[in-house]
Amino acid sequence: MQHPGVVSKDFYPDWGRFAEMCVAIMRVDAGRDPHDRGLQDLVGELSTRSETVRRLWGAHDVRTHGAGTKRFHHPQVGELVLAYEELAVTAEPGTVLMVYTAEPGSPSAERLRLLGSLAVSAP
Repeated sequence: MQHPGVVSKDFYPDWGRFAEMCVAIMRVDAGRDPHDRGLQDLVGELSTRSETVRRLWGAHDVRTHGAGTKRFHHPQVGELVLAYEELAVTAEPGTVLMVYTAEPGSPSAERLRLLGSLAVSAP
């Protein structure tokens, strides 16, 4: 669920790269099960609403998450730079667990601690 007042392009400072990654990952899923009606419907709906999705889907790029770094801009704590790694769940083929971590002692680690304390103190 998106935080009220947060626009995806604000939350993801590298929005263009993030959009490319998401569509390329959806292409992988479409290749795994080309008869997945739910995914076909989702791609159709997104394509009718977004020229960016139409362009990216038409590029036929595919990729998995793998590992890397993502930047986020959280409305309460600011910029977070997190390393991520995709872990396959062998008991459930096609399911992955994404693990995000901040470098110990970094500003992002401190901001994650702050975010955790805000979540604990929220009603």
